[in-house]
Amino acid sequence: MLLTAIICYLAITIAVGAWASKLVKSSKDFVLAGRSLPLFLSASALFATWFGSETIFGASSVFLEEGLIGVIEDPFGGALCLILFGMFYLRPMYRMGVLTIGDVFEQTFGKQVEFFATVFMVPVFFGYVAAQLVALSLIFGTVTGLSLTEGIFLSAGIVVVYTFLGGMWAVSITDFIQTAMIVIGLLAVSVMIAEEAGGVGKILSEAPPETFRFIPEGDFSDWTNYLGAWIILGLGSIPSQDIYQRVMSSKSEKVAVRSTYLAGGFYLTFGLLPLFIALGAKALYPELYLENKQMLLPSMVLAHGGLPVQIIFFGALISAVMSTASSGLLAPAALISENLVKPLFRGKLRDRELLWLLRANVLLVALISTYMATRDSNIYELVAGASILLLVSLFAPLTAGLYWKRASKLGAISSMVVGMLTYLICDSIEFAIDSHVFGLFASIFAMILGSLLFPDPTHSPDELS
Repeated sequence: MLLTAIICYLAITIAVGAWASKLVKSSKDFVLAGRSLPLFLSASALFATWFGSETIFGASSVFLEEGLIGVIEDPFGGALCLILFGMFYLRPMYRMGVLTIGDVFEQTFGKQVEFFATVFMVPVFFGYVAAQLVALSLIFGTVTGLSLTEGIFLSAGIVVVYTFLGGMWAVSITDFIQTAMIVIGLLAVSVMIAEEAGGVGKILSEAPPETFRFIPEGDFSDWTNYLGAWIILGLGSIPSQDIYQRVMSSKSEKVAVRSTYLAGGFYLTFGLLPLFIALGAKALYPELYLENKQMLLPSMVLAHGGLPVQIIFFGALISAVMSTASSGLLAPAALISENLVKPLFRGKLRDRELLWLLRANVLLVALISTYMATRDSNIYELVAGASILLLVSLFAPLTAGLYWKRASKLGAISSMVVGMLTYLICDSIEFAIDSHVFGLFASIFAMILGSLLFPDPTHSPDELS
């Protein structure tokens, strides 16, 4: 019965994608849903984008080992990113009216920086999508007994179909449905766990004291790494196409700003529920925790939840992961098509041809991500690695380009290259401080120094003063 319910849910999702394809008349419809999403669709799309495998599988297992201080990156850093994006980045970018965040770099610094930014950004999404495919495969394996590899291929096929057909329209509409499933599913399982454990208070009181420690108690390096955990998603995902395209799909700037605040609040609120569920599940069923930490939640529901709870919870799990995977597919496909391939045609590529190029690149991204998923199955590491790469290469030039008049083209390029190289070098050497912190400061320093030493000739003397 559970398997039948899951099949029906997947069939509905694909049907929505097929229906949404009727709304796609142009590349703008495919990437940004025609910039016409109302608040409830825009906010749910943002929330569902972030609420994926790393929140339910990765963060919950890390929380049980390290407590709240171990999951600062997600969900706390993720919520911070959405709020900062709405406060400082959304308005100037929304007013540009462009298709991708690569276009933002082009308008700010020129075509060379657009190319470099896109090249740095696109590979990040491969690991991000791979993490979601691994998570979906784990879910399907729990219910059907499929192997990890078989589940990965099945997962990729399902997500590709509705993303390929309906683009951002399909993603946004399914995200609204998936958000409802996530909320209902997590609340249902939270109530089940609380009742079986004897109440919320008992679960919290029996947890180890260090579980709820939120700030470090160590030396300078501990505090630096603590702040470093906040900025992995908090700053690192700001220069990201998946967030950009969902926010820019809103029908107005006002709706877009409100959607980031709503999504940030929802994400933090409901992002804590998997942690609570995991805490109760570990206390009630320690044997399941020892068997597979990442699969504690689904294993617990499958073994001890009734059929209605199983259907709701697995529907929520699949919803959370599919929404994140679909946005991860669409984002790099848009960047490759708009910022790497389209310029090669020198304006001769018609919009209908660009639309099919977008769909072809959805397939390309899916193939690469599927390969990566079969090579690495650690969900939390796959997602964290993706955000770190954006943090050390693109955050500084994007911020400087929007807010610093003296930011120059060579400053932006040097910021990307120096930040990334510093991170890679430091990551290969053991330091007490996390390597992405060095990478970010190197990127900021290179942005400032490069812009001062090599100012753009288009800047007037007044702008440089």
